[in-house]
Parts: sequence; C-alpha cells; structure tokens
Amino acid sequence: MATATSIKIDDELKQRVQHIATTHQRSAHWIMREAIREYVEREEKREAVRNDALQAWETYRANGKHLTQDEADGWLSDLEKGDDTEIPGCHN
Repeated sequence: MATATSIKIDDELKQRVQHIATTHQRSAHWIMREAIREYVEREEKREAVRNDALQAWETYRANGKHLTQDEADGWLSDLEKGDDTEIPGCHN
C-alpha cells in the first residue's frame, strides 16, 4: 500500500525534475519516486558491502587466513577470461 508523503524542494530542483519528466514523458511524481527508490537501493547495497567488509575483517582478525593480491588478481583474471575457476583457498 502506498501512502502519501511530502517533501520540500527548491524551485530550481523542481524545474529540473519537471524538465526530466517532460523529456521522458513521465510525471514529476514518477521521476521523484524512481529517484528515491534508486537512492535507497544504492545505499542499501553500500551498507551491505560495508557490513561484508567488516565481517571479512573480523574473520581475518580471528583466524589470519587470507589471499595475496596476486592470488586474487589471478583468480579474477581467469574469471574475466571466462574460465569457471574456484576461488583459491585462503592460507595464513
């Protein structure tokens, strides 16, 4: 269920939104809703990456296992070439 909410934007931004809406044959409401949705999704992904990085750091601190940059680069290079290779095993 959608609920109405309001935001205050300055006239310049409002005109810019309206210009995009006109160009894309959409309503200003649609443009603003999409902009907010995309921003929220992007920030959620950033937060997930940040949490994954913190978890990886804590795991490394607990057990010291890691890959070298050369090992990671080699694996990524193989993937880029289309080789379906497994990630190398971590080591101390």
